[in-house]
Amino acid sequence: QSAVSFQSELPQPLQQAMVAFIERCPNWDQYRLMSSALAHFLFQNGAEDRAVTERYLDDLFIRPDC
Repeated sequence: QSAVSFQSELPQPLQQAMVAFIERCPNWDQYRLMSSALAHFLFQNGAEDRAVTERYLDDLFIRPDC
């Protein structure tokens, strides 16, 4: 599995929420969070790539304790 790096500006409230979530959930980091959010968005908007679907479904069934 390959990875691509990109840089993007976030509104401050989103960045603060992301930091708060990561502090509460040590199994997550900014890369996993962004990847999960992007897969969720793409799946919900009709992406048909199997890797996107698998990522979406894997994250859907993660235990609630993070």
